[in-house]
Amino acid sequence: MRTAWIAEFMLLAFWLVMAALAWLISSLWLDIGLGWWVALAMALVALRHIRQMQRLDRWFRTGRTTQPPESWGVWGEVFENYYRLQRRYNKRKKRLARVIREFRESTAAMPDGTVVLDSDLRITWFNDAAIKLLKLAGNQDIGQPITNLLRAPLFDHYMRTADFGRSVEIDSPSDIGKRLAVRAVPYGQGQYLLLLRDITRVKRLENMRRDFVANASHELRSPLTVLAGYLENLSDDEQIPGVWDGPLDEMQVQCRRMTTLINDLLELSRLETDEPAESEEQPVQVPDLIRRIKSEAEAQSYHQCTIESDVDPDLGLAGVDNEIYSAFSNLVFNAIRYTEDDGHVLIRWQREKLANGDAIARFSVKDNGVGIDAKHLPFITQRFYRVDSSRSRPQGGTGLGLAIVKHVLQRHEAELDIASEPGVGSTFSCIFAEERLRALDPIDPGVADSSETNDAQRA
Repeated sequence: MRTAWIAEFMLLAFWLVMAALAWLISSLWLDIGLGWWVALAMALVALRHIRQMQRLDRWFRTGRTTQPPESWGVWGEVFENYYRLQRRYNKRKKRLARVIREFRESTAAMPDGTVVLDSDLRITWFNDAAIKLLKLAGNQDIGQPITNLLRAPLFDHYMRTADFGRSVEIDSPSDIGKRLAVRAVPYGQGQYLLLLRDITRVKRLENMRRDFVANASHELRSPLTVLAGYLENLSDDEQIPGVWDGPLDEMQVQCRRMTTLINDLLELSRLETDEPAESEEQPVQVPDLIRRIKSEAEAQSYHQCTIESDVDPDLGLAGVDNEIYSAFSNLVFNAIRYTEDDGHVLIRWQREKLANGDAIARFSVKDNGVGIDAKHLPFITQRFYRVDSSRSRPQGGTGLGLAIVKHVLQRHEAELDIASEPGVGSTFSCIFAEERLRALDPIDPGVADSSETNDAQRA
């Protein structure tokens, strides 16, 4: 570039020198001043620049499809730089077109429906799978609001709240009985990638499994009731030889264990099948509920395990009372079950403040029992998952308690947090959002003491 400018200045100097020579020569017979010759030289330089701009303009208007005009000096550098920019632009455009083509080809091959939405939730592109799932009418639906096709209150609420960390399940707008899982992924300048998956088969299999568990449990209850009745009569019959006392007691224990298992299966099936209804939710008297659970836990452990509580007496919870009781009691009874006789269990129910200023309520059960290895923690809420079957089966556990806790918390929009260390103990915490918290009227101490006494007497 520096050489080009030197050439331009040399050209200007050449024309100025030529103007001076012309003035010297013409001054012998013409009365023309030096300024006129300099003006003529500058006009010639300007005409050159105008000519080069005309050539550049003609090249632009032809679409820059040919080689740039040839020139030298600064204009030669300008033409060459424009040509380099054009080549880089064309390469970038081809690369972008290739990426878009590969994206469309890959998404078109996906078995899941893919729909691209703009900032106004209008359709800008979709693949073949989306056409089948939503019965789209080809290019006629380009520009249509997606809410015109997916008329589901859950989907509208999902998009309004921008809760894109999860998917939402809705009925298919075109096929009755078909179920779709829809998830929106925001990207770019307010755009969305909508992913649709047909989960009809998965939901049908889940329903079959739940129906089987519920029906099998119901069918088993009657035979077990009959067996339990006969075993109780045999145990009370004085004509039965004493040698049968041990086997009869063991059969009764196993019969009670089977009854507990069936009850847990039915409860779990109900939690999975029934949709939570807001009309069922009432302010739960959590302090009173914890007192009842503590009394029952002390009776279950025969007061050989120390159970303490730290409860906020004014803090309640919006939810279903029997479900909250089921979740909290499972955690407390598990702590008693896996803690030694001289162990210690602490039950806490307190309001806490997070770093961002939000308030939560935490129900935690802390024990100094056997503890759980970290590798088991991601799986212990699964049905029938046992960390150590040699310990859990004699303790009377069904393997469904934590699964019930997980489903109850999901229905109450809460989280389960588990911290445990082998040989040290475990802490199971239920964390409820601020929207679930309710203030309770203060309970008269005399009434509370009377309630605890009654619970103890019933236990």
